[in-house]
Order: sequence, then C-alpha cells, then structure tokens
Amino acid sequence: MNLKQLSEALGLSQTTVSRALNGYPEVSEKTREKVRKAALAANYQPSKRARSLATGRAMAIGHVIPVSTQQELVNPVFGDFIAGAGEIYSAEGYDMILSLVKDSDEADFYRDLKIKGNVDGIIVHGPRMADPRIALLKELGLPFVVHGRASDIDLPYDFIDVPNITAFDQATTHMIELGHRRIALINGVEDLDFACRRRKGYERALSRAGLRIDPALMHSSDMTEAYGYNAARDMLDTDNPPTGFAVASMITALGVRRAIEERGLKTGRDVSIVTFDDDLSYMRNGTQEAPIFTAVQSSVRDAGRHAARMLLDRVANPNAPAAETMMDCGLIIGETTGPVPKN
Repeated sequence: MNLKQLSEALGLSQTTVSRALNGYPEVSEKTREKVRKAALAANYQPSKRARSLATGRAMAIGHVIPVSTQQELVNPVFGDFIAGAGEIYSAEGYDMILSLVKDSDEADFYRDLKIKGNVDGIIVHGPRMADPRIALLKELGLPFVVHGRASDIDLPYDFIDVPNITAFDQATTHMIELGHRRIALINGVEDLDFACRRRKGYERALSRAGLRIDPALMHSSDMTEAYGYNAARDMLDTDNPPTGFAVASMITALGVRRAIEERGLKTGRDVSIVTFDDDLSYMRNGTQEAPIFTAVQSSVRDAGRHAARMLLDRVANPNAPAAETMMDCGLIIGETTGPVPKN
C-alpha cells in the first residue's frame, strides 16, 4: 500500500496522512492515532524519500572521522557506540553516514554538509580541550551532540559524558586504600579531553593522600594493547617499579596484564590493575557476578543510544536550551586488585 491508497482508505488527504505519520503538531492526536493504527494494520512503511520531502529533512545523521583518528573505526569502543546510536536511528527512520576525511579538510567538509543538506545533524567524537569543531558547527547552525566534553569551550552545547575526574579519583583511591604508594597512570592521548580529566582524577587522589606525583609513572598514547604492554614492561623493569596501575581502557589493561605475567608476577597479588571499562558488548569483563578486572564501568552502547536521542531531539527542537547528560559509572571489584605485597 502506498500513501495515496492509505489516504483514500482513511478518507483523508495525503498531506494530512503524511503530517500525522511524521508527528506534526497541527494534526490532532485523535487523527494521528487513527492514521497510525491504519498504517500498522496495512503494514504501511513510508519511503524515506517521501518522508524527507514531507519533513524537509535529510533523514540521515553524520559521523565524521578525521584520517588521523581513523583507527577509531576498528576500535570496539567506537563500534559499540555506533551500534547503540544505530539502534535509535533505525527505529526513527534515519540513516547513518560515516565519513572519513583528511584533518585539513574537516572544516570544509562540515560546511559542505550544511550547504548540501546531506545530514540533519552530527555526532562529534573525540573532543579536544579547545575543540574548534564546536564553534564551527554552532556558527553553521548544524545540530550536533558531542560524545564527551571540551573543557576549554565556554559556548553552550549538547554533550554526553562520564565523570572522568571522579572515576579516576575513585580508581586510584581504591589502590591507595589497599596500601599502594607507587601507582602508575597509563592514559589515553592527553590532548583529548577525557584523558586530561582522567589524569586530573588520578593526581587529585594522590595529592589528597599526600603522595608525590611522579612524571616517570605517567604515560600517554593511543589506547592499544601493545601500548599498555610496552609502557608497563618499561616501568616494571626499573629499580623501583609501580605496584599498581590505573589504566584508561580495558584494551590497554590487557597489555598491562600481559607485561605483568610475562615477568612471572601475579596480577592482583604482586601488581594491581584498575581500569576503565566501557562495558563492551563483545569484550566482556568476565560476568556481573565474577568480573575479571577491577574497573570503573559505564556502558558506551548506552552512551550511543542517549547521544542519538539527544541529537534527534535537537534536530526537532533547534532552539531548545543546551542539554548536558552525565552517564553513571561505578567501581566494580574484580580479580586484578589486592593489598600491596609485603617485601
């Protein structure tokens, strides 16, 4: 059944039926419900082109990935976020467009998106402390939601984030309470806002406990397993190695554990690890009853769902006040932490 046939069956104009299906406020609730039930009974699915013409929207959301961070495309954290967002887009009849662009071309790419009207909004990934994309997108009037925050930006904007400072304060404090005094930080790239916040949480916990902040125990790079292994190996081979590691990603923590156990040490007994766990769908941290890593945990797939809903709300209500959403995260105790070993 097409729109014309559905309209004739209901005795309504095609315009009224189209507006009812697309939630226009000028159509009464009674009429909307009547049209909705008839559409369901007839298994009617409006074409996206027709819906686009009716709403004046592209019915697509953009995710733009700079070439310098294209490894995000194969990162399971990014994959889980996209999967969560995709569930919402699909349910609301939106397509998702992933674009890989040169860093130098990124600003012009956003301008082209606005001019061509290819997307109705953008999810901004990997925000930096003073991320220029936020001011640009606001100037263009292109709806967007930031996954994370940009601490040095004063403009109001929509974002979804986790309390990274509190998370790493809590993680580091847990090891301090177990007696650890030499605790290393294996962090993400620290021009990214989340990594700066995680370092601040780590430093805050050390300072509160009266412990020295040692630059030799702080590392920053892309959060791969190999990076975790290399950083932990180098520190463990020093004359005064750390007894605990605060790690920014469970992927990196796998490398830290490999370095520990390669040296004949036992994780959780000889050396402890606390990590951030994005509660990945395809890379579980054990089970809820028996987690492997002690971790501060938050679901990145849920973050993707929330971000998608926020963006679709922004598309529908462009003049609404900026929305700021903080996801919950909590410390779960696994097998990778224990009291500092006695000499």
